[in-house]
Amino acid sequence: MGENSLNETLKSIQERGAKGVSVLGDGHVDAFKARDVLSLLATIFVCELAGVVGSIFTTPAIPTWYASLKKPSFNPPSWVFAPVWLTLYALMGISLFMVWRKSLGRPEAKKAKGLFGVQLALNVLWSVTFFGMQSPLYGFFVIVLLWVAVLATMVVFYRISKGAGILLLPYFLWGSFASVLNLSILILNP
Repeated sequence: MGENSLNETLKSIQERGAKGVSVLGDGHVDAFKARDVLSLLATIFVCELAGVVGSIFTTPAIPTWYASLKKPSFNPPSWVFAPVWLTLYALMGISLFMVWRKSLGRPEAKKAKGLFGVQLALNVLWSVTFFGMQSPLYGFFVIVLLWVAVLATMVVFYRISKGAGILLLPYFLWGSFASVLNLSILILNP
């Protein structure tokens, strides 16, 4: 983008009364207003809240039941999970915001947000089944459904906003790893 083109874009944004500028992950510049900041924070908050709800079932089980399980050699130390999940929930929230913002008035928005809600509910349900019910078997059934739901959400989000779909890739990869870990724990603890 040349200097003249950038100046023209910034002037156009200024004329529309924008308070800032945002690149939505697919190369175009769009106005970013104060209410967008609140919406972004709200979508991140909702995702982090899912993590808090899941932790109600996870935290008490880690030093007791989970510590007593046989685990595969690739099992990460317990301290790794909190920062990874905090980051993943934040990326999920940003991704949801990007789709919400780009899909206003578009028919696929309802499907995209619905799929996101399903995968977020399955995310919490996995903590309930694996840690709360102390069942690697039920946890595995749920995590397989979660894996499919995250993949579907990622594809639908990518169609609306490439950046939003790409932001879900770390979550999908971590979910793939967690599925293998869950299965391994199930096999090692019949």
